[in-house]
Amino acid sequence: MKTEGHPALNNVCFLDIGTGKKFLTKSTMKSARTEKIDGQDYFVVVRDVTMDSHPAYTGEKRLVDTAGRVEKFTTKFKRATKVK
Repeated sequence: MKTEGHPALNNVCFLDIGTGKKFLTKSTMKSARTEKIDGQDYFVVVRDVTMDSHPAYTGEKRLVDTAGRVEKFTTKFKRATKVK
């Protein structure tokens, strides 16, 4: 098997910003930030949402302010119709 045809696997640490939890794995991803964990160097990939903080996995319900979005949309297009 040719070695140059396959991407190199790196030690990667996925960091969840919301919970601070770290997931150690191997991946082809790299980042500029590295961290030494258990005597090995890991590339640190920062994520906003992972399975540890996503509402679909945690069962947490979040309310979305749809009324505010609708008002913002209507005021935006009221101005556009007044100009014409």
